[in-house]
Amino acid sequence: MKKPLKNIIPKSVVDVWVRPSWDEYFLGMANYVGGRATCDRGRSGCVIVRDKRVISTGYVGSPPGLPHCDDVGHEMHKVTNEDGSESMHCVRTAHAEENAIAQAARFGVKIDGATVYSRMVPCFVCSKLCITSGVKRIVAEKDYHTSKRSKEILKKAGIQLDIINEEVETYKNM
Repeated sequence: MKKPLKNIIPKSVVDVWVRPSWDEYFLGMANYVGGRATCDRGRSGCVIVRDKRVISTGYVGSPPGLPHCDDVGHEMHKVTNEDGSESMHCVRTAHAEENAIAQAARFGVKIDGATVYSRMVPCFVCSKLCITSGVKRIVAEKDYHTSKRSKEILKKAGIQLDIINEEVETYKNM
């Protein structure tokens, strides 16, 4: 006999019903999807939504058939940021936004006009992918430590960016 799933519904929902907003609902889904991530530096997920319907999801992970950070370790590269500071990035995996966009493309799902929900403001590359694929809005739970250029190009492209919590997302080995 299978054990019952615990903690699926938060205690606050059981005690006092508080219906989440659409943004809270889809950000919660993105965080849940991130539970499948295979790189412990950024277990984040992404949900792409159009007309209040999930049309694609993605999480931080290696391309299919390639080794995962959780199994073989990180592939760290030093990156020089626009302000001259240096940070370390794992390049073994694709970002959640990249994977969600790739999954949509793989299965022929149009994301033009969609909203992207993710844990943090997309990096510069993911922001360019969102622009190119026709995303119209991005909702991020937190800011990203090198989001300046992302914010600039998203604004120029006319993409609405809503950051729920201005706190900057941090992770180990930054």
